[in-house]
Amino acid sequence: MATQSECDQALRALIERLHAVDPDLRKKYALRRTLSLRVPDLQVVFLAALEGDVVEDLRCVEGSDTHGAQVRVCAESDDLIDLLEGRTAPAVAWATGKLKVEASMLDLLKLRSLL
Repeated sequence: MATQSECDQALRALIERLHAVDPDLRKKYALRRTLSLRVPDLQVVFLAALEGDVVEDLRCVEGSDTHGAQVRVCAESDDLIDLLEGRTAPAVAWATGKLKVEASMLDLLKLRSLL
């Protein structure tokens, strides 16, 4: 099982990769959404806001409440690390039940274009 710190570092690395995406492309797919990533085996939820083309206010809270996030993702810590480090493709993780996503189809398409 990965640690909360390892998950936090992997999420921050993802945010850095998003910031490295061409600014014009980021603006094309910009969203204003609240995000949650529930990690059941650690009993924590990472929360953030996607404001335009920037992820802001990444924080971690204990429990399982997603605080009404518009885009909700759930994955075990090891699966999350594998996803964020590119060892598992998101579509494979979703198809095998390792990744659960609750979001509108438009949000999913736009987020996929950025990643």
